[in-house]
Amino acid sequence: MAAQSTDKSTDPLPAGFRLDAYTIQSKIGGGGFGLVYLAHDGQGRPVAIKEYLPIGVVARQADGSVQPLSEADQGVFRYGMRCFFEESRALATLSHPNVVRVLNFFRANNTVYLAMRYEQGNTLHKLIHAEQAALLEPFITTIFIQLLNGLREVHARKLLHLDIKPANIFIRTDGSPLLIDFGSARQALAQGPAAIAPMYTPGFAAPELYKERDRLGPWTDIYAIGASMYVCLAKATPPAADQRLQGDTLSPAAQTFAGLYSEGLLQLIDASLQLSDMERPQSVFAVQKRLVELAREAAEARPNLLAILRSRMGWR
Repeated sequence: MAAQSTDKSTDPLPAGFRLDAYTIQSKIGGGGFGLVYLAHDGQGRPVAIKEYLPIGVVARQADGSVQPLSEADQGVFRYGMRCFFEESRALATLSHPNVVRVLNFFRANNTVYLAMRYEQGNTLHKLIHAEQAALLEPFITTIFIQLLNGLREVHARKLLHLDIKPANIFIRTDGSPLLIDFGSARQALAQGPAAIAPMYTPGFAAPELYKERDRLGPWTDIYAIGASMYVCLAKATPPAADQRLQGDTLSPAAQTFAGLYSEGLLQLIDASLQLSDMERPQSVFAVQKRLVELAREAAEARPNLLAILRSRMGWR
């Protein structure tokens, strides 16, 4: 029997709920296609668990299970659930320090769950907006060089993230970055039945995500990397790609931030934000290589600056 209301579709599982080998503690996040919980395993270790729960398609039942809202939603839900499960399987084989670590994936409550290593820290989004000033270039290059190590491994597995943004870049307490929230259900649903519109984040989504999904590739994630680096400078999101296609109001970073950051970094951001996928860097390796070069150039320049300062100040 179909649920009568969509109001319960976002209800989280209650604290103490037993879910396979885990005990739910609290809801710690969520979006249009799922909720994220803090839970503990049988040994009392904390884990993060993501639940496939597409809003507007299913509703929570009294026993904790979920059911499609109508027969029409059944096919959409099943297709998305299958793809969520299969992508979870692929991610479970990926072990990289800069990619969220999948510990387990399982079926329960008529849906699927993804258990991940629980990490402490905060998102790059919160870090950007917690600082009064824009982030410094050495921090930006260091974070993204490491992050791209993880993204290279993802692409090597023939996977695309498709929702890279500062909110999905987690900075651990030791300063190392982690790529999180792959949004596999979003990708799957967008390519499956047309009952659900594709989900993406305006400002970070490349033009091909709007209308040419057969052109998706590494360059699609590179657009989002460029937009994420842009936000580190501007503390604001660039205009949505569909709006830029109608009339591009985005001033080149090389023009807007000239003198504040290196010309090389600004040119790389501009190249990554090209509307034409063919005009962007075609591989994560190319972007990472350029960032490494910029970091090296900056490191080599620092002793020269110190020498100039010593000369001017009369230091020995």
